[in-house]
Amino acid sequence: MSVLVVGLSHRSAPVEVLERLAVAPGDVPKLLEEMLDRTHVEEAVVLSTCNRIEVCAVVDAFHGGLGDVTDVLGTHAGFAIGELSEHLFVHYAGSAVQHLFSLAAGLDSMVVGESQILGQLRGAYAAADAAGSVGKVLHELVQQALRVGKRVHAGTGIDEAGASVVSEALRDADRELGGAGLAGTRAVVVGAGAMGALAAAHLRRAGAGEIVVLNRSAERGERLVEKVLEHGTGTSARFAPMETLAEELRAADLLFACTGAIGHVVGVDPVAEALAGGRERPLVVCDLGLPRDVDPAVAELTGVRMVDLVTLQRRLLDAADGGSVAAAQTMVDAEAQQYLAGQRSAEVTPTVTALRRRASEVVDAELLRLDSRLPDLDTHVREELSRTVRRVVDKLLHTPTVQVKRLAEGPDGDSYAAALRTLFELDPQAAAAVAAPVRGADATVDGADVTAALNAPLDATPSIGSRPPEQIS
Repeated sequence: MSVLVVGLSHRSAPVEVLERLAVAPGDVPKLLEEMLDRTHVEEAVVLSTCNRIEVCAVVDAFHGGLGDVTDVLGTHAGFAIGELSEHLFVHYAGSAVQHLFSLAAGLDSMVVGESQILGQLRGAYAAADAAGSVGKVLHELVQQALRVGKRVHAGTGIDEAGASVVSEALRDADRELGGAGLAGTRAVVVGAGAMGALAAAHLRRAGAGEIVVLNRSAERGERLVEKVLEHGTGTSARFAPMETLAEELRAADLLFACTGAIGHVVGVDPVAEALAGGRERPLVVCDLGLPRDVDPAVAELTGVRMVDLVTLQRRLLDAADGGSVAAAQTMVDAEAQQYLAGQRSAEVTPTVTALRRRASEVVDAELLRLDSRLPDLDTHVREELSRTVRRVVDKLLHTPTVQVKRLAEGPDGDSYAAALRTLFELDPQAAAAVAAPVRGADATVDGADVTAALNAPLDATPSIGSRPPEQIS
C-alpha cells in the first residue's frame, strides 16, 4: 500500500473550478464512503478549504487508485475526467509525504506560512476518523504532518507576521477604503464559523467601531458576539438575523462573508437596496467562501469594491520569499527524509522477524532429531547443547539483521529485504513475513500529465513527472 494525494488548489486551478469541486462539511462522510467503496482505495481523508480540495488516500496501485479518486471527485463536481484532470496535481509515495509536510507547514498556502492550515488538516482528519476511513497508515502520516507543521512554525518564524487569507483580504479592504486603517469602521460579518471568527478578531484588533454578526444559527452568532465583547477593546458587537442584511448594510463600510454554504448567501437585491440613495464611501465586499457566498453580480453594482479569492489569488501567488521560507523548506525536507527512512525500516522488520523464526524452527527441529537419536543424553548436556546452538545461530544472524535494518533506511531499502526473503525462502505472502513495500517511483504529476496517467495500464509504474527516489525519499 502507498499514499496518493490528488487535489486542486489556488496554484493549479481558477476559483471557478475550485468552487465547483468544493465539498460541504455535511457531504464529507458520503464522499469518503464512495472512496472506500472503490477497488483500490483502503483509507482516505478529504481536505476542503477556501483555496484547495485534496484527497489523501492509501491505495494498492498508483493508476488504479488515481482512477478511483478522480472518478469520485469528478462525479461529485459534475466534471468529465478530461475537464478535471488538467487542473489536478498528484503526489505519490515519498512525494505525497513531502507534500503533506509542506502543506502543514503552510508552504503551499495562498498566504505562505499561515497557520490556519493546521486546524483545517486536524479537522479533516477528525471527520475522516469519525467516518471510519482512517487506518494505521493515514493516522501515523497525518499526525506526523501536524507535528512537523508545529515544529516548522515554532522553529523558523515563517508565521511571525501572523498573516492569513482573512488578514490579507482585510488589508485589501483597507486599501479600497482609503488606506487609513479600519479603526472606527462598521463591519457586517456573515457567517460565525472559523473564518468569520477570525475576521471578527482581526477587525476588533484593528479598532473597528462596530461588528454586526449575521448567521443562520442565532446561538453561534451570539457566541461570536460574546467573544468580541469579552476583550473590552471599545469595539461594539451585536447579532442580527440574516433577513436584516439590507438594513445592516446601509451604514456599513465592509461586508465580510465566508459561511461554507453551497450556494449564494448574499444576493444582489439586499446589497442594491442598501446602496440605494448613494453613499460617500464605497461598500467593500470581502467574499472568501468556496463556493462563493456573494453573487458575482454584486461586484457590478455602483459603489461596490469586491475583494475575493480571485483578487487574492492574483496578488499573492508566488509572492512569498525570504530566509524563513527557505529555512522552513529545509526543515520539511529533513523531516520527510527521516519519516520515510523510519517507514522503510519498519517495513523490513517483519522480514527480519520471519528470518529469526525460520532459524528458531530449524534449531528446534534439529534438537528434536538429536533427542530421537540420543534419547539417553544427560539432561544437563542436552540443555547446554541447546543453548550453544542457539547462541551460534543468533551470532550468525546478528550482523545481517542489523545491516538490513540500516540499509532499509535508504531509497532502495526494500530490495535488501526482498533478497533475504529470496535467499531464505521466506513466504512473501505471509503477513508475518513481509510488510507491503512502497510500489513505484515517488511521483509528482500535474495538469495534462494526469490524463496520461489515467489512461495508463492499471499495473504500470508511475513515471510521468516522477523524480528519482534519492531526491525525495
